[in-house]
Amino acid sequence: MSTYLLAIDQGTTSSRAIIFKRDGRPISQHQMDLKQYYPQPGWVEQDPEEIWQNTVICCREALKKSSLTANQIAAIGISNQRETTIMWDRKTGIPIYPAIVWQDRRTAERCRELSQLPIAGHLQKKTGLLLDPYFSATKMMWILDHVHGARELAEKGDLLFGTVDTFLLWKLTRGKMHATDATNASRTLLFNIVKQTWDDEILAAFSIPKTLLPIVLNSSDDYGLTDATLLGAPIPIAGVAGDQQAATVGQACFHPGMIKSTYGTGCFMLMNTGACLIHSEHKLLSTIAYRLQGQVTYGLEGSIFSAGTTIKWLRDTLKLIKTAQETETLAKNISDTEGVYLVPAFTGLGAPYWDPDARGALLGLTRNSGIAHIARAALESVCYQSRDLLQAMRHDSETPLEVLRVDGGMVANNWLLQFMADILMLKVQRPQCIETSALGAAYLAGLQVGVYHSLNEIADLWKINAEFTPKMASHQSEHFYVGWKKAVARVLTK
Repeated sequence: MSTYLLAIDQGTTSSRAIIFKRDGRPISQHQMDLKQYYPQPGWVEQDPEEIWQNTVICCREALKKSSLTANQIAAIGISNQRETTIMWDRKTGIPIYPAIVWQDRRTAERCRELSQLPIAGHLQKKTGLLLDPYFSATKMMWILDHVHGARELAEKGDLLFGTVDTFLLWKLTRGKMHATDATNASRTLLFNIVKQTWDDEILAAFSIPKTLLPIVLNSSDDYGLTDATLLGAPIPIAGVAGDQQAATVGQACFHPGMIKSTYGTGCFMLMNTGACLIHSEHKLLSTIAYRLQGQVTYGLEGSIFSAGTTIKWLRDTLKLIKTAQETETLAKNISDTEGVYLVPAFTGLGAPYWDPDARGALLGLTRNSGIAHIARAALESVCYQSRDLLQAMRHDSETPLEVLRVDGGMVANNWLLQFMADILMLKVQRPQCIETSALGAAYLAGLQVGVYHSLNEIADLWKINAEFTPKMASHQSEHFYVGWKKAVARVLTK
């Protein structure tokens, strides 16, 4: 039996395909950047056709680079940017509007209106989520209300909704599979994570026809076969998970209390809470970490909207740096920011603040402030926001936390991880493979087709690359964090 696994990792800023060996080592990959469009302030869109075409190209190139054929791939797993909303015509397969990206805030006012409905008081208990533009439901409502003919198509059953995984599945199987997995469903604000079904009461209150929705499968499941013409032979699609849940699997966080944080475009911290569904009292999200053979493992999650985005802003908009790697050198060159704080609320603030109207601020500037101070403040903002999340998790779970496993593009920065350990006052571990979303998708697919037989088998494959332990005096760490809290208070609108 073949043990090669192909992971599709469709993220916010790029699409990639990685082929893994059974031991979790990547043998080839191909990546393509993905454009984002900003037609109005607070709006973020992508071209679904570009997402699809890039995905196919990446899969073909990864196969070519590995000198493997489709027949040698045991299965495909899909990891995807979550909440991003696509609607397409069931008959033609053509999207009726651009993909509305998870970062999009156009429905903030609609969320305020919906908060007055009786259903609003039940959303968190049912879905684990808060009423916020971040999630798919209000994006769907916007398309139905603003795209000519959309609601009529939906009422007739001729319109389909999907997060990115669903759209890719539909295209990969030539329209045979309209499905999602439980983790992606749990990010729509329409899925009851207690009953594990689409919630009829929410659908009725939001005027969303149920015919739009995909079937919900396990994270490891039979998602059909790719059309033979796409990659040269049909390949089973056997694993699907939202990128942060896939990273949780890739980091082997399989026991309650284990926690991982991914630093990509945003930052997403997820704690495994096992079979226990914890309803947060500190504005964290209750979510599904993964569902295997009908058994749900829950998680607590905190989302930061701007992490890598902040460094990209320094590079592409302000042009203070030429490469992201420069920030590490700049940060090392000064002993501290001399009181400069950057609050990167470019598209509002996520957990634990949930303020969509907050906007970014650079505070504490003096005539002595230079590029190094701003670059270091940008990196530090990621660590402070991580502490915001970690403290909320500690309070909600009442669990002592000892280690944070980290991944994503930013964690190549050693200075960042040392400062993070200092501010969190916690051990921080970086694994050998930091592409954990793709790896988790591969693992999920491998579980379904028998490449792996248990989660313990996968956990044994996790290998550490580096560990960072706190070195800063606790009073100094606390002093820096108090300054951050004062800076955030300056931008909050509620």
